[in-house]
Amino acid sequence: QVQLVESGGGLVQAGGSLRLSCAASGRTYSTYSMGWFRQAPGKEREFVAAIRWDAGRTYYADRVKGRFTISRDNAKKTIYLQMNNLKSEDTAVYYCAPATGTEVVRGFDSWGQGTQVTVSS
Repeated sequence: QVQLVESGGGLVQAGGSLRLSCAASGRTYSTYSMGWFRQAPGKEREFVAAIRWDAGRTYYADRVKGRFTISRDNAKKTIYLQMNNLKSEDTAVYYCAPATGTEVVRGFDSWGQGTQVTVSS
């Protein structure tokens, strides 16, 4: 099982940048592909980005492609999401989770508290 703690969110103006971090614990962390997901008020949780366990492949939602970059440091058991050129529609609570492609691994229910990102226009 993996335990996850997200951080790095905040209030930023449109066009600004933030870097999110997700610290993971658990012996099986390094074998998981990991993803970032977000949930805006009144909306369902949606996929943002994912990275294979060996960082050999990354996936991005179309709406963030070219602006966001996912990376991981397995030695630190940490996933990052660099977000540039932020837009108001990026406002949401961001979560990390084990992923299969662009989906949360089936059966995963140990969500962290998430980190709030608010982009002002």
